[in-house]
Amino acid sequence: MTEQVLFYVFSFAALLSAGGVVLNVRNTVYAALCLVVSMLSLAVLFIMLSAEFIGVIQVMVYAGAIVVLFLFVIMLLNLKSEDMGAESQPLLKLVGTLLILVVSVKLVALLSGTRKSWPELDSEFGTVKAVGGVLYTDYLLAFEIAGVLLLAGLVAAVVIGKQRID
Repeated sequence: MTEQVLFYVFSFAALLSAGGVVLNVRNTVYAALCLVVSMLSLAVLFIMLSAEFIGVIQVMVYAGAIVVLFLFVIMLLNLKSEDMGAESQPLLKLVGTLLILVVSVKLVALLSGTRKSWPELDSEFGTVKAVGGVLYTDYLLAFEIAGVLLLAGLVAAVVIGKQRID
């Protein structure tokens, strides 16, 4: 019973904070902080599903590194609400929100009708050892390409930052 209550609490927190990310256009820093709350709520949900590795990665990579990167970009660009142009389109916001709501309800109805029972998994599934084994054997090329892309992004950020200083 308590696990179900925790599930609903953290699901509601994730949905509410995700809405805060999308709807908070006046202050982008607040939107990024709502993103942190959403990522932490998702990490708790992953941990409740016995996917501890994914939960920890969610906190370290997304709530930590990615959101900090977003905050640096937001503060570097110094975005103001008048630059966004979102306040001048309230009807567009309403139509977009209703469209997302209708599509979500239809998608939930479609997926709930075709749901099958979960297959049994072995005890090693999803552990750090299993994920690392698959990552460094079957997906080694994709892992190396991701590393090169991250390195290229880092070099580009340094070059752009250096040009702004000069």
